[in-house]
Amino acid sequence: MSYLRHIKKLWPNTSLAPGELDDLHLDRPTPVAFDPKARHPYLDLPKHTFWSRSHRGVPRNEIDPVVAGGFELKKRDKIATAGSCFAQNIARHLQERGYNYLVTEQVHPIISDSVARDFGYGVFTARYGNIYTARQLLQLTQRAYGAFQPVEDCWQARDGFLDPFRPNIQPVPFATLDEFYQQREIHFAAFRNMLEQANVFVFTFGMTEAWMHREDGAVFPLAPGVAGGVFDPAVHAFHNFTVSETVADFMEFVARFRSVNPSVKILMTVSPIPLAATARPDQSVIAASSYSKAVLRVAVEELTQKIQNCFYFPSYEIVTGHHADETYFKDDLRQVRRSGVEHVMKLFMRHFTTHGIDMPKRHDAAELYPGGPDALEGALDVICEEALLDPDAAQNDVQAGERSAL
Repeated sequence: MSYLRHIKKLWPNTSLAPGELDDLHLDRPTPVAFDPKARHPYLDLPKHTFWSRSHRGVPRNEIDPVVAGGFELKKRDKIATAGSCFAQNIARHLQERGYNYLVTEQVHPIISDSVARDFGYGVFTARYGNIYTARQLLQLTQRAYGAFQPVEDCWQARDGFLDPFRPNIQPVPFATLDEFYQQREIHFAAFRNMLEQANVFVFTFGMTEAWMHREDGAVFPLAPGVAGGVFDPAVHAFHNFTVSETVADFMEFVARFRSVNPSVKILMTVSPIPLAATARPDQSVIAASSYSKAVLRVAVEELTQKIQNCFYFPSYEIVTGHHADETYFKDDLRQVRRSGVEHVMKLFMRHFTTHGIDMPKRHDAAELYPGGPDALEGALDVICEEALLDPDAAQNDVQAGERSAL
């Protein structure tokens, strides 16, 4: 029976005449012969490409989703960091093991480590605070080289002045406008030095949600009104960055970066910490976090394919993947315990250094943090300004003595 006659039997009301059905037949292709020796693309793949083999017989805190590091950090390499919280952990581990962590915005030597940290010195390579989005990073680069001057450039506080683009950089406002702009120029010079000197740049993507100025598109690290400034819905707009926007922004940043430093290597990570709060009333913060991290993960995948000498380290997957130990997150299900950080850094050192995590520490805790146990514990803490979006959670953390580790 022809194919169309079979159709006529199933659907007798078809408009085709019986004669037409008799003249039309389906050409049947020749079946592919069975070959017991035939091979397929999955037969020769390594075990890390298969879910069951990638973790079989391996303790959860030893599972390694890093296939290859991409490059090896040398002791002489000047390593710079920026972005969300994870980059702070890389800085600390590299310093402990004697690597050349680049700090271009230096504090006066008479200032203690704890005070210096409170004022944003040494947390990152320069005093830019947390940089959560690629657009924020790009605009900082433009501002440092005089290519962008935001309309809203300074916030007046009760007893001084705040920088809208690093409002939490120090515990007290700048006392005068002269001090504000002097420190701004020092900061821009330090940022330019970082771009021009770094051999390796590590950037952690934090989130996609941001607030920007409607007139010129200037992106703030926090919504105006949270840590300074005055929020005005006629002036400030919410924006949730897409994959294409994130890719385009970071590619433009890299182009500007390599115009002054052509050989710099770039290592990208995605922070495993979920959003502290979302500005989207139609979404749960859980769903909003999932979207944000998915966008960032897709974006960095595209960037590794489009930019030469640009690599991804899966800290996000190490902490949040199905294999991850359930104890990696604290009771608030947001902050990462030290065990999770140690798993991440163990794999980072294994794949990006010669000696791995077992390399003897050049500096012990007492040398780096001479203030004793309290200073050491404070150094293990990281500064995440986004937590200010949820003051109730921040207060609970203080009362419980909780510390963010990643």
